[in-house]
Amino acid sequence: MARLVSSGFLAPPTVFIALCLAGALIAIRWRRSGLGLVLAASLCLYVAAMPAVSSYLLYRVESRLPATPDLTRAQAIVVLGGDVRAGDGAAVPDTLGPLSLERVVFATQAYRRLQLPVAVSGGRIGDAQQSEAGLMQAALEAGFAVPVTWTEGRSRTTWENALYTAPLLREKHLTTVVVVSQAWHLPRALWAFKRVGLNALPWPSPRTPARAGAVEDYLPSVAALQDTARALHEIIGAYYYRWRY
Repeated sequence: MARLVSSGFLAPPTVFIALCLAGALIAIRWRRSGLGLVLAASLCLYVAAMPAVSSYLLYRVESRLPATPDLTRAQAIVVLGGDVRAGDGAAVPDTLGPLSLERVVFATQAYRRLQLPVAVSGGRIGDAQQSEAGLMQAALEAGFAVPVTWTEGRSRTTWENALYTAPLLREKHLTTVVVVSQAWHLPRALWAFKRVGLNALPWPSPRTPARAGAVEDYLPSVAALQDTARALHEIIGAYYYRWRY
């Protein structure tokens, strides 16, 4: 149920589009009720696609992170997988998606600054033949000359990232880690790593600036709708993690 609400059928924009269609069907029999549902769902879709709203929601999620984390006690760097572009298993190979590629760049910055051993975490997604961790390791080592010490390739969720990576680090008596991801994902990720017994610190990824000063900030866009979906996914996911784990 939590996945349906945070990233499935009950998440925006799918839920609003479905309600519009449902309202149109209802209007065939009950005109007022159907048109009211279409209007309400359309308004919600418009609001969710406004940059002013999406940037505010992401800002609220990211505000739980410390502005200047103290990384001097860190003992390792953990990079979390984000997405993969699946190939066809033959001529077209699997590649990292834009979220994972951005995390690889952040991880390179973290390694250059901290000079700590690196762990990558992420399993196979959908039809992909390779794990996120394997693809990130290849990108870091071949593209950025960053050595990877640990590769955790089983996890499918942020919780499993923490659960399966923790034993690899404890074997080396490492308990304080820098977690690398986008700023909007880090609050839930840090909670998960702390829950499994690690002292987790956020890599200072770029924060989302507030947008409310221009006309275009109130005009809908696909990018803003995606950001709203991500923010709601993190908000719902944070509550679900605290209830579930």
